[in-house]
Amino acid sequence: MKRKVSASILNSDLLHLADEVSLLEHAKVDMLHFDVMDGIFVPNLSFGIPVLQAVAGNSHLFMDVHLMIIRPHLYITEFAKAGADMITFHLESESDPVETIRLIHEAGCKAGISIKPGTPGEAVLPYLDMVENVLVMTVEPGFGGQSFIWEMTDKIHMIRDALGERDVMLQVDGGINDETVNAAVNAGADLLVAGSYLFKHPDMNAAVQLLRCGNEGSV
Repeated sequence: MKRKVSASILNSDLLHLADEVSLLEHAKVDMLHFDVMDGIFVPNLSFGIPVLQAVAGNSHLFMDVHLMIIRPHLYITEFAKAGADMITFHLESESDPVETIRLIHEAGCKAGISIKPGTPGEAVLPYLDMVENVLVMTVEPGFGGQSFIWEMTDKIHMIRDALGERDVMLQVDGGINDETVNAAVNAGADLLVAGSYLFKHPDMNAAVQLLRCGNEGSV
């Protein structure tokens, strides 16, 4: 299982976003993670299509878009046009999951489904043959810098078992750092979203390498 790192720019210095993206490219992250929030589905607002378009037009990195919005199906086409490579939406949203997955694929993107901490892992099971990514939130969505909810490892493990040999990424988002990465990976995660840990670390290259390879030894 090849582990990948997706860097959440929610925690970056947005005033100097171009410089931050260059640092992430140099650190060899696998993806840039865009947390899109509408202030309705989650109690916060973040960036949207213009920021994605600006970054995607000036970076070779894979654009990993996480829609934390109430009606994701209405925006799939525009996010795809703006440069999204993968679009993940929440099963708790008001959009029909099967139709939204279809729209994402028709737009030429990989499709992902996500669930909040309070949603049982069983909710994703009907869609495992339709998607390329399953995202388990390990914090309550809406704000960066929260602490990892350790109880989510049971959910990650259950979904990993259910995936079997399917070529589907199992992504975790929330509180991923040198103290939590092994728990997430041992439970079955292979795509790690990190924000605060990467941008606050004095050596971003070493931090990315630690997440990708494990936390044996110190960084």
